[in-house]
Amino acid sequence: MSDLDPLFSRLARSTFRSRFRLGDKERQYCWDKGPETIDRHAADFVEKRLAPAHPANDGKQTPMRGHPVFIAQHATATCCRGCLAKWHNIPQGVTLRAQQQNYIVSVIHHWLVLQMNA
Repeated sequence: MSDLDPLFSRLARSTFRSRFRLGDKERQYCWDKGPETIDRHAADFVEKRLAPAHPANDGKQTPMRGHPVFIAQHATATCCRGCLAKWHNIPQGVTLRAQQQNYIVSVIHHWLVLQMNA
């Protein structure tokens, strides 16, 4: 059992969160780039779009499509500071620590692995 199992169980019960899936294009992108590159993309997106205490356009900073990480962020409620507060108990209004950023990337990675193996 993974430490993330309770979170993913809750996410699965959300009609909104559970509707996200990787399409063929995003799946191929993951295969082509590999997990290390995708994780670097995730870390970069988290650092630039979520880590600041008051991110620009918070609540709207993560596109709904265009990159596998964006889809994963919506599926895992790691898309904005409000969702991080509600689903992950990461408070708004404070800069994310490296440990919190690593946790978010691990959640995104876990969802992508589940999708790639589905």
